[in-house]
Amino acid sequence: MNCFTPVEAAENCCKAQVGRVKLGIGQMLSLGFLAGCYIAFGANGATMATHDLTSLGAGFQRFMFGSVFSMGLMMVVNNGAELFTGNSLMTTAYIDGRISVAELLRNWFWVLLANLAGSVFMAGLMYYSGLWKFNNALLGAYALKIAATKVSLTWSEAFVRGIFCNWLVCISVWMCFVAKDVISKCAAAYVGVMTFVMSNFEHSIANMFFLPAGLFAKYTPGVIEAAKLPQAALDGVNWTNIVFNNWIPVTLGNIVGGTIFVAGFYWYSYVRKVQEKEVNEVCTVMQNKSGI
Repeated sequence: MNCFTPVEAAENCCKAQVGRVKLGIGQMLSLGFLAGCYIAFGANGATMATHDLTSLGAGFQRFMFGSVFSMGLMMVVNNGAELFTGNSLMTTAYIDGRISVAELLRNWFWVLLANLAGSVFMAGLMYYSGLWKFNNALLGAYALKIAATKVSLTWSEAFVRGIFCNWLVCISVWMCFVAKDVISKCAAAYVGVMTFVMSNFEHSIANMFFLPAGLFAKYTPGVIEAAKLPQAALDGVNWTNIVFNNWIPVTLGNIVGGTIFVAGFYWYSYVRKVQEKEVNEVCTVMQNKSGI
């Protein structure tokens, strides 16, 4: 069988989280910075690929956006970077008593900080690259529109979309623990990420690129004219709205989505020692029925 069983995947996940807390601060900062850059590469590629795709329909545009964006998580899981949203799965090891709350929060703090640094760094480089002027500044205009839309969400909208998003992201990461080869891991990363982006959910680390990118794009000649946004929308793209209207509620929503609906549920179903025998029996029956 070219994949792990659900029980084996759960154990793989827990072991990975135990190893994760052993990383030094320098390692977390380095690997977290890279993860922020990888997500930004996917986000920027998706922006480029779909900025003038509206003639084929908004739904298809979102599908293509998510398909390209998924490359970011593929790079993260296959190259061993540290991504805050995926690290919500550390809760599985915490609930099982394998790591402490201090170790959990230590990882989340440094990795989130490093993800932020990598994402904003990439947004800054995009500004200095001059690429926002591409296609008569329509690329920069699209980046600005994305930012304006995200900061206009209500707190509850951003929070709930954050829950949905990381539920799907962590499902993708969980499936990567099921997979045994690179191609399967890429497919696993694609499924959840494409679905959350297509559904217009909110990812905290991606937004650490999208929102500064849109803000910086405002200062590129021709972008504001190409965007044709009302002044109120342009004024709304500012650091205060970025942090308080989006980053904070989306990050909290991401934590809920990953820790409860993936880490919590799968710990209860597959990790609890009291159910080990029962779960193995169920998995055996399922495999026999499916002919695996």
